[in-house]
Amino acid sequence: MNKPPAPFDDTIEDRPFDSLLAERYLAYALSTITQRALPDVRDGLKPVHRRLLYAMRQLRLDPQSGFKKCARVVGDVIGKYHPHGEQAVYDAMVRLAQDFAVRYPLVDGQGNFGNVDGDNPAAMRYTEARLTAVAEALLGGIDEDTVDFRATYDGEEEEPEVLPAAFPNLLANGATGIAVGMATSIPPHNADELCAALLHLIADPDATDDALFQLIPGPDFPTGGVIVEPAAAIRDAYATGRGGFRLRARWEKEDAGRGIWRIVVTEVPYQVPKARLVERLAELIETRKVPALGDVRDESTEDVRLVLEPRSRTVEPEMLMEQLFRLTDLETRIPLNLTVLDARRVPRTMSLAQALRAFLDHRKVVLVRRSRFRLGKIEARLEILDGLLKAYLNLDEVIRIIREADEPKPELMRAFGLTETQAEAILNMRLRSLRRIEEIEITKEHKALETECKGLNQLLRSDVKQMERIGAEIADIRKAFGKDTPLGRRRSDFAEAPTVADITPEQLIAREPVTVVCSEKGWIRALKGHIDPNTEVKYKEGDRARFLLHAQTTDRLLLFATSGRFYTLGCDKLPGGRGQGEAVRLLIDLPNDHDIVALRVFEPGKRLLVAASDGRGFLVPTDEVLAQTRAGKQVLNPGPGAEAQVCAPGEGDLIAMAGNNRKLLIFPAADLPEMARGRGNILQKYKDGGLADAKVFARAEGLTWRDGAGRVQTVADFSDWLGARGQAGRVAPRGFPKSNRFG
Repeated sequence: MNKPPAPFDDTIEDRPFDSLLAERYLAYALSTITQRALPDVRDGLKPVHRRLLYAMRQLRLDPQSGFKKCARVVGDVIGKYHPHGEQAVYDAMVRLAQDFAVRYPLVDGQGNFGNVDGDNPAAMRYTEARLTAVAEALLGGIDEDTVDFRATYDGEEEEPEVLPAAFPNLLANGATGIAVGMATSIPPHNADELCAALLHLIADPDATDDALFQLIPGPDFPTGGVIVEPAAAIRDAYATGRGGFRLRARWEKEDAGRGIWRIVVTEVPYQVPKARLVERLAELIETRKVPALGDVRDESTEDVRLVLEPRSRTVEPEMLMEQLFRLTDLETRIPLNLTVLDARRVPRTMSLAQALRAFLDHRKVVLVRRSRFRLGKIEARLEILDGLLKAYLNLDEVIRIIREADEPKPELMRAFGLTETQAEAILNMRLRSLRRIEEIEITKEHKALETECKGLNQLLRSDVKQMERIGAEIADIRKAFGKDTPLGRRRSDFAEAPTVADITPEQLIAREPVTVVCSEKGWIRALKGHIDPNTEVKYKEGDRARFLLHAQTTDRLLLFATSGRFYTLGCDKLPGGRGQGEAVRLLIDLPNDHDIVALRVFEPGKRLLVAASDGRGFLVPTDEVLAQTRAGKQVLNPGPGAEAQVCAPGEGDLIAMAGNNRKLLIFPAADLPEMARGRGNILQKYKDGGLADAKVFARAEGLTWRDGAGRVQTVADFSDWLGARGQAGRVAPRGFPKSNRFG
């Protein structure tokens, strides 16, 4: 009779939710760190990459063999070793085959494996692959008990925990990954330089970081480029395992004749899709964020060739490129975070020297295990050869025993003191092996194996000999993938980037004349060239002219609002003159309840007179009113019920004030202090109304104004209106404009 099942309540375990959640999340985090995100410091591979290479080796896809469909490889990987999605495995395989993504490809791909534009590869049923020589170096000796194996996820197969890795793959190809609470980002390096540093560490185990930096000056990216990171910063990054590298595109100036030139970009930064870069450059041209850039063309074939056409030949190419470096991915920053799994599978952040020493330690373990494996094979062979030699010395007796004995094996063992293995080898000999020449060959083989056995024993007992052997293997790798080979030559160069302080905005903009037009309702635009003030300019219906300024595209405009706030506009960023322009409130944060008082071209080193409607104001240097943001810069603080009224040039020795009451006052400019911000001092007092206009002029030139007919009137004798700052003044002379403005 079957036993009844236990009550369901007996299977319930009462545990705090927070501790259970922490336990489960910790298990997930450890799995992500060790099985997905972080590479092993010994072979520089993550599990998916290691399983891919091992599966391809099991399929005999060595560099000398033919190609096989990638679908076959992916099927073996996910069926035997890596129980994950086939697309994820294929993506990993594709990246190992992309020579623009991996410095030393581990997979030799045939078919469409994507391109530097960022296009996707063909489906795995269309592509084929095999291992490269670099991958072969990583796998070399894996059948000689050099590394430990573990059971696969289903227990039916075995897979290596790490590869023997004769090639310094971690630093040569780099790695990126994001785990839980940690990440890794290791840029690729030049294998020749890495081998040189490893050989130096073998010769001097206590070598300093500075000594290694002399041999490894920086990363070496598969797409080339120019590294502009200071050497001191690179040295610090290598010493701590954390830092970054500024990488720029490689470009050159190409002359097109008659003073015309263009910029040709021949190498783009690492991991920057070229198509996306072209889109960004086209966007900058369309939005006029880089006015000096006129056009961009992609003329790339197998080699990268981006052609940048300037809008004007007067622009310096170096200055144009500096602006593009700041605004586009023509310059990127490659981070360095040397977080890896050490030989005990513990996550650690290592320095460059520690990573190199970890590789040497691994190579030493591999050498010792391979030597012991070979020694065991030699001893087993020597045992058989010893038995065969005994058989040759007693050949007639051996033949007799084999012919006459019912059980020849134990008889042979008793007669000649043979082991079971030796007796079995004698019984398995072919008749043709009884020739005299075979005995001579066995004797030679026995002697050679004894010599090799003696050498291996000496190697296992001597650390010096082991490091010499490792050094010889590294020298072979350096010869195979060194700078003299097409694959091993350095692709990324080093240069010093100019500082931002060396570049002025004017150098980045093509200097062209423009006429700035701003209407009464605040619509602004920039017309090409300097047009005559009497030229008819069209405005929106119900709108009319207010400001018309001659300027250059390199100039900046100062806009003074009734709030007493200054705003700065770049002439190169103004909308063109083909349409009706753009509302100035869209370019700056000018509130709707405030209006424009003045609009003028910024002149460095000058002064401005600013005043409010209540007759208070001051002189301010133009350099103090430049605003860095759309919000502007508050300079004049109008009193209650007042608003900013005047912004006039401040060069001269006298100041003339005109009130709405037609009172005119002139006083020395020296009586008005110079300020950077504030409410200001009393300039003129009023019983009724307030300030109408003000100007600064030179005594020698006289006081001028423009009458109703547009004619300029000059008064040389203005002594009747001279007074002290803060007085009410006297009635303006006959002929003074009825608007009470100087014009």
